[in-house]
Amino acid sequence: MTEFTYGVPQEQDWNALGDDEFRKIIRTEFETNYPQELRFLPHRPPFAMVADWWKRMSARGWIAPFWPAEYGGMGLAARKALIYHEEVERWGITRFQDHGIQMVGPVLIQWGTEEQRRRYLPSILNCENIWCQGYSEPGSGSDLASLQTKAVLDGDDFVINGQKIWTTMAHDASHIFILVRTDPNVKKQEGISFVLADMDQPGITVRPIPDMSGYAEFCEVFFDDARTPQDNLVGELNKGWTVAKSLLGFERIFIGSPKLPEYALEVLETVASARGVLDDPVFRDKYVRLQLDVEHLGASYKHFADIVARGETLGADVSMLKVWATEAFQKAADLIIETAGPLGAMKGSTRMGNVDVNVLAPFYKARPATIYGGSNEIQRNILSKAVLGL
Repeated sequence: MTEFTYGVPQEQDWNALGDDEFRKIIRTEFETNYPQELRFLPHRPPFAMVADWWKRMSARGWIAPFWPAEYGGMGLAARKALIYHEEVERWGITRFQDHGIQMVGPVLIQWGTEEQRRRYLPSILNCENIWCQGYSEPGSGSDLASLQTKAVLDGDDFVINGQKIWTTMAHDASHIFILVRTDPNVKKQEGISFVLADMDQPGITVRPIPDMSGYAEFCEVFFDDARTPQDNLVGELNKGWTVAKSLLGFERIFIGSPKLPEYALEVLETVASARGVLDDPVFRDKYVRLQLDVEHLGASYKHFADIVARGETLGADVSMLKVWATEAFQKAADLIIETAGPLGAMKGSTRMGNVDVNVLAPFYKARPATIYGGSNEIQRNILSKAVLGL
């Protein structure tokens, strides 16, 4: 009998390489083969737009860097995983399969049954299934545990009713993982379950939500007697809050990476040069303040990255990275528009001097950054209570 395999075998043990050698291999692959026109896109694209790149990554076995090799991943240790992610951000590679690769895949590896892993992991690795995340609701965003979407057992199925919102790329997804209330009579965190569902079924309606640029990346998702087999329960019934918390993983440090504000500073310098203000003392004062802020962010990021690389647990103080990185990104994006002058309101690429610059791209990317992954207000509450003891 042929042994079951989840994905493509790895070329080598990546963790046996030195960090510099590994970074060079990853960087060469990205810089040589990732399409130039897809770098630093202002919005997350539909899968069809980036399919060739991700299928290339899949065929090489590079699509799941953090998964164990036995489940089809690259099996990267923490430090190598951070290097991989840093190079993705540095080169402006568009995000794809966050919810499949970074979220539901690791959850199934940790909490799923063998049957669930065999059913779902290969289709994530080969890009056959695209996942989205059903967490936030109109009345349950920052206070996620107050969610009201219900799932009631009916024979061998859960019947789901309710609404999710801000569901990223739901209109491009084939599957969804959902937090649902399965016991309304206990404390709110104790009556939640984690279930998987097929998006292509009666009872699920997706409505895209256009943002201020006119692009629809977020969606509303309505469940009206939608069904999913009881076998799609991940973990124990009413223990979904524990499963959901395990999704945090590397997110708390990745979201505080300095790469996006560094990218915005590069755009800012390009715009300032084209506008002839690079040496203007007023501009230089603003630019250097931002530059120092981002360099200090990078030093703090390295401190927390070293903790992860040593296999240690991050403390609540890592929340400051998210606040710092996203707000520095917003400041840089705002200064780009200010520096561009009359061209700061132009949508799409604009000719400035001898280069084309999308002035608004950083602005569009920076606006939601202080909200997703736990709003900055929530992060400040964490810092004030868990770190400062206020």
